Amino acid sequence: MCKMSKPSSFNRRAFIGSAVALGAAGLAMPALAQDAAANTGPQHNISSFRMQDWRPHFQNLNNGAILCDLTSRAVHYWSEDESTYHVYPSSIPVSTDLTRTGRTEIIKKVEGPTWAPTPSMKASNPEWPDFVPAGPDNPLGTHALWLSWQYYRIHGTHDTRKIGRKSSNGCIGLYNEHIAQLFGLAKVGTQVLVM
Repeated sequence: MCKMSKPSSFNRRAFIGSAVALGAAGLAMPALAQDAAANTGPQHNISSFRMQDWRPHFQNLNNGAILCDLTSRAVHYWSEDESTYHVYPSSIPVSTDLTRTGRTEIIKKVEGPTWAPTPSMKASNPEWPDFVPAGPDNPLGTHALWLSWQYYRIHGTHDTRKIGRKSSNGCIGLYNEHIAQLFGLAKVGTQVLVM
């Protein structure tokens, strides 16, 4: 049996400073995972998102591929030539009745998107505006990728608290810097799987 001796003094400031430093390092980790190289076997990157291989999800990489994994709240992107792979933390719909899963594709790309609530959103929230122009108050952030499903988008957000949470009305949200990067990589016709 081991006996622990009581420390002679406890430095509370050093303890709090260490905790703050560790917390700040944890917040920076998702950005460090962005340039992880694709691998054929499962691995865990520094942000603890599981790296994925495209083959179980897509028959090919024609026009590139995007996987929106609702369970891990991550968006994966593979380029057509397999030279680029990125994984991004995301927000997901708040409930299963707002969630659509399956195969779709990018049909439109918009930088500086405008926003209008869907008819069901407006019915539930009549105080919401009918239209929000592009800018810092727009819930679609700086860029949006329209999916072939009506009203569904992969878009940015100015409210960074939403990322990693169930916080959307059906769309997949990314940090603005991540959607800007994905916007530059994806093209009209990029295949998308939401699962």
